[in-house]
Amino acid sequence: MKYSKRITIQLLKQWLNYVNAHTTLLNCIYLYATVTKCPCPMLQNYFKLAWRNLWKNKVFSLINIFGLSVGIAFALLIGAYVWSQVQVNHQLKNAPNHYIILSKWKDPNMGNEITSIAQLPKALHDNYPNLVANYYHFDAVTTNVSKGNEHFRESLQLGDSTLLKMYGFKLLQGDANTALNDPFSVVITTKAALKYFGRTDVVGKTLNFESFGGDKHDFTITAVLDKLPKNSVTNLNENVDSDFFFTLSAAKYFKRNIEGWSNNVTVSYIELQKGVNTQAVERAIADLVSKNAPQNTAKNFVPQLVSLTDYNMVAAGGVVKKMCYTLSCIALFILLMAVINFVNICIGRSSGRMKEMGIRKVLGGLRKQLIWQFLTESVLMVMIATIISLGVYVLARPFFSNVLGQEITGLFNFPVYFAVVPFVFALFVGILAGIYPALVLSALKSVDSLKGKLSSVKESVLFRKTLVAFQFCTAAIVFIGAIIIAQQVNLFFSNNLGYNKDYVIYAQVPRDWSAKGVQKMSDTRYQLSLAPQVKSVSLSWEILDGMNWGGSALYKQGANPAQTIAAQNLATDSHYAETYGIPLIAGTFFKPTYNAADSTLVVINEMESKAMGWKNAQDAIGQNIMITGAPQVFKICGVTANFHYASLQGRIEPVTFFNVNYTTFFRYFSIKLKPGNMQQNIAGLQKEWGRLLPGAPFEYHFMDDALNRLYKTEIQLKQAAYIATTLAVIIVLLGVLGLISLSIQKRTKEIGIRKVLGSSVAGIIGLFMKEFLVVILIAALVACPLAYLIMTHWLNDYAYKIAITLNPFVLAVAGLAIVTAMLIAIQTIKAALDSPVKSLRSE
Repeated sequence: MKYSKRITIQLLKQWLNYVNAHTTLLNCIYLYATVTKCPCPMLQNYFKLAWRNLWKNKVFSLINIFGLSVGIAFALLIGAYVWSQVQVNHQLKNAPNHYIILSKWKDPNMGNEITSIAQLPKALHDNYPNLVANYYHFDAVTTNVSKGNEHFRESLQLGDSTLLKMYGFKLLQGDANTALNDPFSVVITTKAALKYFGRTDVVGKTLNFESFGGDKHDFTITAVLDKLPKNSVTNLNENVDSDFFFTLSAAKYFKRNIEGWSNNVTVSYIELQKGVNTQAVERAIADLVSKNAPQNTAKNFVPQLVSLTDYNMVAAGGVVKKMCYTLSCIALFILLMAVINFVNICIGRSSGRMKEMGIRKVLGGLRKQLIWQFLTESVLMVMIATIISLGVYVLARPFFSNVLGQEITGLFNFPVYFAVVPFVFALFVGILAGIYPALVLSALKSVDSLKGKLSSVKESVLFRKTLVAFQFCTAAIVFIGAIIIAQQVNLFFSNNLGYNKDYVIYAQVPRDWSAKGVQKMSDTRYQLSLAPQVKSVSLSWEILDGMNWGGSALYKQGANPAQTIAAQNLATDSHYAETYGIPLIAGTFFKPTYNAADSTLVVINEMESKAMGWKNAQDAIGQNIMITGAPQVFKICGVTANFHYASLQGRIEPVTFFNVNYTTFFRYFSIKLKPGNMQQNIAGLQKEWGRLLPGAPFEYHFMDDALNRLYKTEIQLKQAAYIATTLAVIIVLLGVLGLISLSIQKRTKEIGIRKVLGSSVAGIIGLFMKEFLVVILIAALVACPLAYLIMTHWLNDYAYKIAITLNPFVLAVAGLAIVTAMLIAIQTIKAALDSPVKSLRSE
């Protein structure tokens, strides 16, 4: 025992002489001496020591803090996005009691999922007041709105006067009790008030609205809504985002029918009485529908009540929920990578502080003091990283809001209890990172510590390499996923859609859904087609964005009416195929000049021709078909090649083109421009539009804009994947930078000996590179199969998809390996070029 003590004192003296010569640990010893003056060391001293230690190791501290702060900021931004999506509709008055009535039609051609029977909400309220406290239903339309010489196409709602009080929407101006009493009154949003008047105190002002018969009338603004939180009433989806709200009595002016048991094109909401079970309401609905609705409607209508607090997440097949899950997984892995990075570098640095621990123990330091010191340093670093991440959150929030198409909540708009989350996280990660050096190094004997030996505890080299491999694996999966997502999104905008979208623009036109209105718009179409910039123009209800006017059940004339095929209906004129470049494989696309006798001519696609049983398209020409519920006999005059009118998620369906002169419903001019100077062409077209359609705004869009809306979620996911890939690579490289720097620092003497023995610079670089490239190889072997399985599962949602090739895997792994190799080479080349004398003296 005495001998051991004597050896310890001798080693201590030698070490202090070394420290005095090199001044590497003087600050630590001085601080320790200062601390020992106080019988009970305070937390302040721990933080003071921790801060000085961080300042002394600026490079490693910077790498650690920066990498962790980036990971935390990304996780916070994605977390805020998910939280904001979950909170949609929760701000409504009595939110848990509000439901939307969806329709699950047995015959999918009878109506849309988001609409239901128009008379149903009011009937429920009147007949079952013990179940239903209130109701609201509306018809969503667009029309031309004018103020003086300014004209815009706007979305509006014709609905019940219960809107304002039922949902508790706040008003900046006006009275919620009387705002929707007059048929020529309108309630507008703050956004609309600022757009048309530049201010919000506009009650009593008027705006001019065009009806579906072409009439124009002034409406008096009776209320201005305060800024609305995102909700599924005023903003049901991308196509129904309204800024103008009218009472039911205004429907007569707009020539819209939004009542009756045979009308199934309105959106319906109900507010249940407190404690009411939805099953009781569904039984009441079934009873009312069976007694009042037409037989075919009652037979096929299956109601589904969905709580508004859940609707945003489950709407459109749960696309928002899938997006939230996907982004949450990405954010979790990015954060996990950042935490692993932090822990890995902390563990790597800890072994370099053994001598410091030995000195402090010899001078009387207790183990619990050393544990507290390590934990304090670790928590302090995480706390700094967390504070920096909050700053990054504020700066990056507008960018992420734009990428994700959703306003991300500001830091001060979260509930108060959210304030503790970042700091609880900092405490947890700090303890996680500091627990290894705190418990292990503080347990070493003073002799082992002063000698710099880990004889009692092996360095966790394998554990650290495993953590690095996990980082590379995660980065590779994200990288591969981003490449495959980008390839699939590019397919959406390719030239393999079955039509030619190049140089095609579209714009909505004034409504007059009558034979006279169609003829007037057809004459306008002809005059517009004569413009020198224009190649062709078509009048139709649809553009090729998946939003058609409905479907029908078809069968051959004389065949069994019970054996039908489902087809999607498109209402167009004879110029539609020419404008969109849809190939015609048999017959004609209607007749060039419309006659009343031609009203029953239809054009079908190749898919419908085969579904009907004709072996080739030519056999379909001249054949008669029937539609369930319609007395007319329709004759096929043309067959087009198959094309994608909707998302590639679904397979190409049978399509029937009806002549717009027969349906009398239209919305768009689709215009094929001639190649050339696009700005000049559009400017000339706008001038011609103003001459032919005075008072109608020329709000045009390219077909790529329509596809951007159709694939909005996929595009957002692509952009988020790019960001995640960038962050993953940065975090991996920061980890490599920190670990290679630590490795070089620890092996300085080894490098010197190798150089003395004749090792080349390339040999020394290869020594370090081999260590990490083996880890990358192992990570790649794990990442590639996992990435393949994940992306195959994602692609299974699409009927038309890319084939997964080797290219994404090779590019991702090779890219990571090359960048890592370059970073290692840059770091090691300096140490390899240093004089061996200098490196041997360093220890």
